Amino acid sequence: MSDWTKSSWRSKPRIQMPEYPDQDALHAVEAQLSKFPLLVFAGEARRLKRHLAAAGRGEAFLLQGGDCAESFEQFSSDAIRDTFKIMLQMAIVLTHGAKVPVIKVGRMAGQFAKPRSAPTEVVGGVELPSYRGDIINELEFTPQARIPDPAKMLRAYTQAAATLNLIRAFSTGGYADVHQVHAWTLGFTEGEKAERYREIANRITDTLDFMSAAGVTSETAHTLQSVEFYTSHESLLLEYEEALTRVDSTTGKWLAGSGHMIWIGDRTRQPDGAHVEFARGVQNPIGLKCGPSMTGDDLKSLMATLNPENEPGRLTLINRFGAGSVGDHLPRLIKTVREEGANVTWVCDAMHGNTIKSSTGYKTRPFDSVLREVHEFFGVHAAEGTVPGGVHFEMTGQDVTECTGGVRAVSDEDLSDRYHTACDPRLNASQSLELAFLVAEELSSRRAATRSQAAS
Repeated sequence: MSDWTKSSWRSKPRIQMPEYPDQDALHAVEAQLSKFPLLVFAGEARRLKRHLAAAGRGEAFLLQGGDCAESFEQFSSDAIRDTFKIMLQMAIVLTHGAKVPVIKVGRMAGQFAKPRSAPTEVVGGVELPSYRGDIINELEFTPQARIPDPAKMLRAYTQAAATLNLIRAFSTGGYADVHQVHAWTLGFTEGEKAERYREIANRITDTLDFMSAAGVTSETAHTLQSVEFYTSHESLLLEYEEALTRVDSTTGKWLAGSGHMIWIGDRTRQPDGAHVEFARGVQNPIGLKCGPSMTGDDLKSLMATLNPENEPGRLTLINRFGAGSVGDHLPRLIKTVREEGANVTWVCDAMHGNTIKSSTGYKTRPFDSVLREVHEFFGVHAAEGTVPGGVHFEMTGQDVTECTGGVRAVSDEDLSDRYHTACDPRLNASQSLELAFLVAEELSSRRAATRSQAAS
């Protein structure tokens, strides 16, 4: 790729990125970051790409989830642990339903920047620049807080490094033991409204008991004690991304060292834009958000640019249409992919198309709408004979009240109790695990249908 450099994006149209008033300070931060160690390693990114290729073939399933936007203020080891824990719980439930490995990818250790629908916002008659995430400016509604500050990139790097350090310790230090994780899952099924989930949990218990009786325990099988856990984020702030992009000495290819997987948002996927230009040159697996405005021609152009060698696992199409709209858009994109003979992994983002304003004024997402979009996603793939490769959620392991509904029936009036997000509403721990049980049912039904077709 002789026409690409890690800074070639600078010659392309850029949107959703800040204009730093102090360019000297920006250049000093970029120079400092460019000397810092990478946060992830090329071998890890290549391994994730192989896993995603398997998900595209139906031999694995992707669970991608985490914060809408990571916060400096809310950063703590407990918050990291809780999100890691709920993702492990979700993964064991999904593994049982899908009967294939579940790829665990967190929106963590890099998800600091957010695109916004407008460059400014008005509060009480005062207009200021929009908050774009802690890596850029501050949530506080004051003129000083909303000035983009390049030094925040250094704090984001430090927080990302600390997050990855703890995740790696959790992943290999016994915390992820499958028996322990399932014990947490059982706690969720104790509620009186959780009967449908209790049955699945009991089947998982029976499976683990059988394995133990056969001599397969955590002591005899290392894979029961540890997990592979990857990180991902939207590659939005390209100055930060470029500074952490280096040549992989093993392959001679460039690696975006800020995270294992990066994605391009629905607002920044212009084929001739800066974000597509940056992503096309790195070897990481790339996610591409596909909203209702994605046309067949756009998708053809983006697939050719981002995956010219048609490498399996390289490109993940993350659909975000909204409940009730999946059938209007996903079939035509599937048709485009078929016409091109493209290798892609299909993933459902059931969050971003289902954001509404509640009766109490809070931005929220109804759990029923999230569930409906997931159900429609599986339904379309069943009808088309294609593979639903994964799900993508904004979620937290904490007991927040940001999305309505679920087993614990969060209402509009409850939203003010623990509404902590700086940007978009997240599923709480209970809603996340409930959703995993429901997705597991979809996966189990798909497996049953596939066996039935094979038998006939």
